[in-house]
Amino acid sequence: MRVIRVGTRKSQLARIQTDSVVATLKASYPGLQFEIIAMSTTGDKILDTALSKIGEKSLFTKELEHALEKNEVDLVVHSLKDLPTVLPPGFTIGAICKRENPHDAVVFHPKFVGKTLETLPEKSVVGTSSLRRAAQLQRKFPHLEFRSIPWAWKSEPRTRTSWIWWVCCTILRLCFAASLKGPS
Repeated sequence: MRVIRVGTRKSQLARIQTDSVVATLKASYPGLQFEIIAMSTTGDKILDTALSKIGEKSLFTKELEHALEKNEVDLVVHSLKDLPTVLPPGFTIGAICKRENPHDAVVFHPKFVGKTLETLPEKSVVGTSSLRRAAQLQRKFPHLEFRSIPWAWKSEPRTRTSWIWWVCCTILRLCFAASLKGPS
C-alpha cells in the first residue's frame, strides 16, 4: 500500500487542521496510507517576539517547503494565512479546504466577566497577536488600548499565564478557542 507523507507544523492548531485534511483524504482514497510528519518552523521557535516585528517572510513555511524540495514529504498542510503572497517556483496550492468558523472570540479576564468591549473602562488593555484584529477593533473601540501578545501563548502552556495580569481580555480566532478544548 502506498504511503503519502504529509508535512505539517507541530503546533496544536496545525495538527488539528492536518488531522482533518488526512481524514478527508483517507475517506476519498481508502487504498492509501498517510503518515503525518510534524516539524518545528522558525516561527514556532520564536516565542518572545511579536511576529510582525520580525519582518521575515515564510516564518511558518520555510522548513516545510525545504522538506518538499528534498522529497522528505509528499504534500504539506498550511493555514492559508501563513503562505507567502507569491509561492516559490515549482510550488502550487493543491486544494483549499472548507474554512472553519472565521469569527473572533473575546476571552475576558475573570474580573471583567459580564463586560463587553463597549463597556470596558477607558484605556483598558486588550491583547491580541493579530495586527488585523487590533487595527479593526481600534477603529470601533477608540477608548481601548490594543497591545500585542506573543502568539506563542496559544500553543505553549508555560506562556499562557504571563500576559494575564496586564490585559482585560484577549481576542483570538473562534476556531482556535474551540481547539484549546480539544476534539468534541
